[in-house]
Amino acid sequence: MTPSELGNCTIEISVLTVPEIVKVSDPKEYPTKIKVGKDGLIMEYGYYSGLLLPTVPVEQKWDEEDFLSQTCYKAGLPLDMWLSPKVRIYKFQSQVFKEEKPNGKVIEVELEVGK
Repeated sequence: MTPSELGNCTIEISVLTVPEIVKVSDPKEYPTKIKVGKDGLIMEYGYYSGLLLPTVPVEQKWDEEDFLSQTCYKAGLPLDMWLSPKVRIYKFQSQVFKEEKPNGKVIEVELEVGK
C-alpha cells in the first residue's frame, strides 16, 4: 500500500487480552471450553503455532469444532490435531475498533456470540 492509497482504506484494530491455557482432562472437552464470537484461539505443538481472532469463526460461520480444526490448519497441523493431548490450546478475547469509513469516526465492534 502506498501513502496515497491510505485515504481509501478503513483500519480495524483488535486489542487482545493475555492468552490463558484451556484446561481439559480430555481433549474432546475443548469445544465446550471455548465460545465462538467471544474467544480467539492459539494452537501450539512443538515448533508449530497458529492464531485465529474471535471474529474469524463468526465471519466464516464455524462452530467450535470447526474453529479448533481451522486453528490447527493455520498452525500447519492436521485438522484433528486438537484431539492430541500433546497440543496446547490457549484462548483470549479481543476488543475490536474500526473506522466507519476511511478517515471516519472510530467505533467499537460488537461480535456475535455463538452461532
